[in-house]
Amino acid sequence: MSSAHTVLRRTGVVTALAAAGVLTAAGVASAHVTVHPDSYAQGATDGALTFRVPNEEDTASTTKVQVFLPTDTPVLGVLVSPHDGWTAKVTDTKLKTPVKTDDGTITDAVSEITWTGGKIAPGQYEDFDVAFGQLPESATQLTFKTLQTYSDGKVVRWIEETTSGDDDPENPAPVLKLTKAAAASTASDTGSSGTGSAKSSAGTAKASASDSTARGLGVAGLVVGVLGLAAGVFGVVRGRTER
Repeated sequence: MSSAHTVLRRTGVVTALAAAGVLTAAGVASAHVTVHPDSYAQGATDGALTFRVPNEEDTASTTKVQVFLPTDTPVLGVLVSPHDGWTAKVTDTKLKTPVKTDDGTITDAVSEITWTGGKIAPGQYEDFDVAFGQLPESATQLTFKTLQTYSDGKVVRWIEETTSGDDDPENPAPVLKLTKAAAASTASDTGSSGTGSAKSSAGTAKASASDSTARGLGVAGLVVGVLGLAAGVFGVVRGRTER
């Protein structure tokens, strides 16, 4: 085998491995159960969360999804959006520490939402939407531990919490980051407090979506760059061979 063919073959192998590595990394990152957007303003009102559940199995379907909401820093006014083919069961829990709001004292909050009756086939995902009345005002993040049950009886427990400085766990729980809300300079800038919070939440959701898009474009750009490098090497090797 000529040296030119050897170089070309090695280049092709490296390119394929690099491209596959990039795409695999992107696939693994998106295979976890996640919550969207991934951040909201503290105390945000009248917003919505989407729990994305992918199917990681090759031969079994997801038939049950359980999302557990924290009760020490509760999410108030939870409502579940109807989802075709799925039935949602909402479980309330008495709070150890009632929450005082402008509308009164809240003593109960949703602690679990279970979806059953539907099916997520291999290679597919489902989005489950949940509306809320108000997020905690002092917490910095909310962890939503999730159980995913498959048709073959397997249960994947998305309950591991990420610790700063450590590697990402194998089955991380969905986490919603809560950021400090920007202070309004005048009442006319935000209208009522609920409207101001809603605008802040919408802006945060838009920023999160932009970040996700940027990450996707970055991965695509890296793949294109790797393929371009391979094409350039091929051209050089071909030129040398023709001589």
